[in-house]
Amino acid sequence: MPDLTSATLSTLAAGLEAGTYSSRSLTEYYLDRIRRFDGALNAFASVDEVAALDLADAADRRRAAAYGLGPLDGLPIAVKDLCDIKGRVTTAGSRVWSERRADETAPVVQRLIEAGMVVLGKTQMVEFAFGGWGTNPHLGTPLNPWDLSEPRIPGGSSSGSGVAVAAGLVPAALGSDTGGSVRIPAAANGVTGLKTSRGRIDLAGTVPLSSTLDTIGFLARTAEDTLLLTRAVGDAPRHRDQAGWPGIERARPLAGIRIATMDPRHYPVPVADDVQTATEAAIATFLELGATIEMATVPFDFMRLMQANGVIIASEAYAYHRHHIEDEALPFGPGVRSRVLSGKTISASAYLDALGYHREMQLVWQRWSREYHALLTPCLADPAIPVSEVAEDFSSPAVFTRAGNFVDATGLALPAGFSGSGLPVGIQLLSAPASEAFITRLGAVFQQVTEWHNCAPDLSALDS
Repeated sequence: MPDLTSATLSTLAAGLEAGTYSSRSLTEYYLDRIRRFDGALNAFASVDEVAALDLADAADRRRAAAYGLGPLDGLPIAVKDLCDIKGRVTTAGSRVWSERRADETAPVVQRLIEAGMVVLGKTQMVEFAFGGWGTNPHLGTPLNPWDLSEPRIPGGSSSGSGVAVAAGLVPAALGSDTGGSVRIPAAANGVTGLKTSRGRIDLAGTVPLSSTLDTIGFLARTAEDTLLLTRAVGDAPRHRDQAGWPGIERARPLAGIRIATMDPRHYPVPVADDVQTATEAAIATFLELGATIEMATVPFDFMRLMQANGVIIASEAYAYHRHHIEDEALPFGPGVRSRVLSGKTISASAYLDALGYHREMQLVWQRWSREYHALLTPCLADPAIPVSEVAEDFSSPAVFTRAGNFVDATGLALPAGFSGSGLPVGIQLLSAPASEAFITRLGAVFQQVTEWHNCAPDLSALDS
């Protein structure tokens, strides 16, 4: 087998079509990497080798008989452990639910299987998806693979999905995003993450955090890969401006595209020098590609939106978990328990005010998006910090990302460079609702001329 550590889904599909490898040998390749490295990385909550090989063999038989199901047929994927698969355990990151078996398969997973994908297993996550650092005191915090000398945050809540893709244990993984839970681990681990807009992908069969703000998304090597997966599970229509774009082979493929940026003095929090350097380099790249870049006044206050987003999440999380979260005999993580319990103290009027503000800001964002095609910001204020420095109760890495959920933007996190100490740095693009095709095209053009998405961490120290 060739080295497929940073291979895209499109590359893998071409190899299957050419007969370079079979789906079974491809699946065995990734299962071997999981056996070699995941003992240290802890990206997977469970791996189902028997079922995965059965799915791979079925894909090979279809291909041999010329009955292939499409571009994803026979390709491996991992699923965040808040999505139900019939007969399998769904822990949602909680040791309390270690025996919770699903009666049905979530539609999003079912559609991946119907597309022929090979589900390798389920990935670790923050308990109940309520946290952006990626920590989990009971089931273990996945190890950010870019620094094997000191545990650093993997980003959450889709922590295992981000680590698994970055480490080449799987080419793509499903995640969820309520305040940044796809984009944060994508940025922390140097991969691409797509937050879809509300209603694009069916949420049935997934453990909710916030019924108002939850979305499903994907982490993969490239923006094109995330759109390929999104179309398989929840068709993404073309954006109103996409059809008028010239082909990406032209010298200025983004001519006519208007991208807004922010004066760093107006960021909601200061960002690390390495983050700002990477952001400015990304802006320069988009300029070279022909886009118009304008320093604009964003039509909302990031911190106010972050706080209102938190009110909705905590209120709805408590409503869902209220029957067990106060039982001190149950081993819930203290940080998550505290955040869920905070919803108990939120008044009905405060919750309804936050919902009203949410509706108002959705309309504001829709109007603003008619003037600008996208807003470009840093994704995280700092590269991945050591886990030992995490303050669960006093800070959040979601300062830039929560706004995307609150206004129902389509969001994309893209690898944009590395810090001086070799840690990934990501940028965020926010666009209009239902613009998955547009924003991933924007990301794909950026990735045509950059190489950050092709970088992979060195795991040789873990190989035994």
